[in-house]
This record gives sequence, structure tokens and C-alpha cells, in this order.
Amino acid sequence: MTDSPEYLKKRAFFDSLLTIYGRKPVLEALEDPSLPVHKLHLAESNRKDAFISRIEALAETRNIEIAHWDRKGLSRISKNARQDQGVALDLALPRYGTAEAFLEENRDGRYELLALDGITNPQNLGMIIRSACAGGIDGILLPRKGCAQIDPLVIKASVGTLFKTRILRCDQLAPVLVKFAERGARVCALSSHASDTLRTIDDAAPNIFVLGNETHGVSPAVDNACTNRLRIPMQNGVESLNVAITAALISFRHQF
Repeated sequence: MTDSPEYLKKRAFFDSLLTIYGRKPVLEALEDPSLPVHKLHLAESNRKDAFISRIEALAETRNIEIAHWDRKGLSRISKNARQDQGVALDLALPRYGTAEAFLEENRDGRYELLALDGITNPQNLGMIIRSACAGGIDGILLPRKGCAQIDPLVIKASVGTLFKTRILRCDQLAPVLVKFAERGARVCALSSHASDTLRTIDDAAPNIFVLGNETHGVSPAVDNACTNRLRIPMQNGVESLNVAITAALISFRHQF
């Protein structure tokens, strides 16, 4: 039964897993005792250098399971054979889950989310996560495809806040936004032509703020799923802001 308690518990656990790769990111994660590590993956072909020795020693000290793979096996886990350096690590993050689970848990609650549509620059993604965490945003809707994936560059740009932020994965953003709207959420796309501004939006309903691609903006399918349009007033003929700056303004809109 796909809705049995055992299945749902197992599914929730696997939805919480985040796999990182690369020797330095993995080492830094193992050195942080606050991060809940599930399993370490190593390529059998790894040379026993200082990094690998330190990684293995930390895993053994923390009683973390170590799995050894051939290169093809490891690349299936890391999903980045070119950059994994023969090392991957599964983190079991309690704040890492799915959009659908969040929606079920917050049927009647008020919340504010950022929804990312085609954010492809890892630096931007990391900075968005950092701003959302610092500003108290309740979560970030991050599609599994079409956006930059969480990798060492994103982790570095987030300055560790990735592990404190609720990341809500989904396969496709538009259908998920429709579901949120059907449950009463206000789904807001940013548009320079909108009459409402970020300041005028209230908290009578849950709010989801959609951030589009750095070049092309919000995609047509996602735009059609939005229920509201907002603009950020700008001076001196400036037409738009960097998407990470926009995320910061949204995240801190109640702070001042």
C-alpha cells in the first residue's frame, strides 16, 4: 500500500536526503557535528591522500556507514561524475522535503514561500537561500529540473544556511503552484507593469513569491499558474534587479 504508515515514513526519510559531493564539501560537512549524516560513499579507485584519510577517520569516529563503489556506481549517486572527486555524502536533513508534504501539513496555516522558476546560476541560488533563511521565509519551492542543483558552489554561496532552510522539492513548479492556489495561497509573480507593489500585499492569505530566470523571467506555464502580479518600485529608469537582490527584499519585507 503506497499510503501505509510504513511507506509514508520511508518516503519522508528519502525525501529528506540531500547528497553532496566533492572532497572539501564532504569533509566540511563531516566536521560539523550538527549535520545529520546518513551515509558516506567512496570510489574504490580513490588514492589514499590526506583528504580521503581525514574523511574516513571522521566517518568512523561518528559511526557513519561507509559504502564503496566502482566509478560508475558512485557517479549514479553523485549525479556529477566530473566533479564528485570520488566522494559523496548523504545528509538526512529534517527541513528538506517535498512541496506536497508541506501543503498537507499547512492546510490552514499562514506562510510565505519563495518559488524558483529556472534559477540557473548557483551563486544566485545560494544567495537566495541565505536571504530566505535570514529573513524568516518559511520555505523555498525548488524544482528538481530546470534550476541549478544543490552542489558545492550553492553550499558555499549559502554560507551554511542551506542546512537551516526548508527546501521543498517538486518535479514541476506550475502544477504545484496551482495546488497551492486551490488551497487559498496567493501566488505572486513579479512584473514591472503590475499595479500592486510588494508593500501593498497583505498577510490575509499565505503568500508565494515567484522568482524567474535571470534572463527570461518567469516561464509561461508558471506565469499562468500565478494569481497575482506585484512590482518593486524603482527609480532612475532602472527596469529590474538581480534575482538574489529581489529575494532579499521579499524576505525582509516585514523587518523594517
